[in-house]
Amino acid sequence: MSNTTKTKQKTKKCPFCAETILAEAVKCRFCCEFLDPRIKWASAPPAAPPQTFHRDEEDDDETEDDDDTLYWGRPSVFALIRPMTGCAIMLSISLGMAFYPLDRLFKPTAQLTVEHVNAIIGYIEITGLGLAAATLLFATYRIALLKSTSYEVGPDRIEWTRGIFSRKIDNLDMFRVVDLKLHRSLVDCILGIGTVTLVTKDETDPTFDFVKVRGPRRLYDAVKKASLDADRKQGVIHIE
Repeated sequence: MSNTTKTKQKTKKCPFCAETILAEAVKCRFCCEFLDPRIKWASAPPAAPPQTFHRDEEDDDETEDDDDTLYWGRPSVFALIRPMTGCAIMLSISLGMAFYPLDRLFKPTAQLTVEHVNAIIGYIEITGLGLAAATLLFATYRIALLKSTSYEVGPDRIEWTRGIFSRKIDNLDMFRVVDLKLHRSLVDCILGIGTVTLVTKDETDPTFDFVKVRGPRRLYDAVKKASLDADRKQGVIHIE
């Protein structure tokens, strides 16, 4: 009687159904899937691993929007140096009227009794307080109005927004820009600001000023390049 030696065959688990199959198997006998990825699956390809979606698409859109903006800025508060100087002078005068000891200036006389002097001093003090309040309100309004203004320069147009209680947005097509100038005083150079003036063929705004903005040279170069590109795109030739 002869002994039959049985060779133990190697096995593995199917990656699709987790059943035990022979290691040399090319196709699972349970789920009928091909184990070699180079061979087309018998039924359907295995499910792709779950992916974590981030805001890549939104970020790309935002990046594209940001790329379309060549310049964005607001006027500097230093644009109000002159009116704020006038406000400071008026405020000093009004506070002097309100708090200076006026009894040193007004003395009772034969024509002016003590009651008359006190009444005059009271009127002057009230007037001074009123002027001080009005000056502060005016200065606050001018600053708020200035800071509510913003400029946005794109490849095709310029938009500027302004208004405190109601917002107003205007735009200027870039191909209407005929010429531009950059103005910077010594103080502007020290403060890093400047005014860029545009000469345009727009009927509403024949001249337009970017008033006391930061990075004026960058703004000047951006508008210059964008206007030339817009002229070539629109086939516009400016005749002086």
